[in-house]
Amino acid sequence: MQETRLDTARIRAARQVIDPVFLDTPLYRCEALEPGLGCAVSIKLETANPVRSFKARGTEVVASLLADKGTRAVVCASAGNLGQALAWSGRGRGLDVTVVASRFATVAKLDRIRALDAGLVLVDGDHEMARERAAAIARYEGIRLVEDSLDIETCEGAATIGLELVDTVPSFDAVLIALGGGALATGVGHVVKACAPGVEVICVQPLGAPAMTHSWHQRRVITTDSAHTIADGVAGRRPIPAVLDDLLLVADDAVLVQEASIIAGMRMLLDHAGLVVEPSAALGIAAILEDRDRFAGRHVVTIVCGGNVDVDAYHRWVGAAAGGDL
Repeated sequence: MQETRLDTARIRAARQVIDPVFLDTPLYRCEALEPGLGCAVSIKLETANPVRSFKARGTEVVASLLADKGTRAVVCASAGNLGQALAWSGRGRGLDVTVVASRFATVAKLDRIRALDAGLVLVDGDHEMARERAAAIARYEGIRLVEDSLDIETCEGAATIGLELVDTVPSFDAVLIALGGGALATGVGHVVKACAPGVEVICVQPLGAPAMTHSWHQRRVITTDSAHTIADGVAGRRPIPAVLDDLLLVADDAVLVQEASIIAGMRMLLDHAGLVVEPSAALGIAAILEDRDRFAGRHVVTIVCGGNVDVDAYHRWVGAAAGGDL
């Protein structure tokens, strides 16, 4: 395999600085899902931690390095989950964390950022505008900008999920990974291709936010003017060139799924796995629903990457999927 920006030795070392509460998350075969999907499905549950997403694996590495260097203030842009994770990791290491987010972001995520004692700056636009504001704050105040997916630590922290997959699952044929900025996909993909090259790495993105998927297929950065999806955690419009370069080396495919399939996936995870998940976490199930023949008879791992969702919105979505109220 050609070399990505990631390093497997550093990824293994990252486990030593990540709080154990974020490591070795549940991984199990969920047989109750299988009749409706037509394949064997194992779940890697990245919501079973204090910030209810995989993001803290990366922010733990970032915050540890910054604290060792004597850094005292950091800023990031976030759709919500990265901000929570950086606030959690920074609070334990004496970092002053500022998070820039869209005022239209999921309210539950914004409330949690505030509860973790981070400063919160809201912009009247989408995540790309938040990225621009965070960069401006970093320049103006002379503080460290943490950029998800571009900062290699965020990718290598996420990559520890891949280590846990290849070290514990006896055998699986494919792994389905939510694709947004690319930290999760490039991190897990790097480890899987290095340690289990026969496993198919499939990235999944909403049809309404297709920038990184289009970029992967065309092998160059493709931006979009807007993003329209309930999966706010993966709704980027401007892929980062270096991240795309890594993704091109580790992903076997990138697919787009419809909103109805995402909602149906959320409902299946509730009904058959007892899991309340945010839309991004249901992308893997949505991909199986839309192409059952592709996965028939195979053993598929899907990473349930986040569980931060507004209760009212969740009830609207899964209630509609069920044809009535919960």
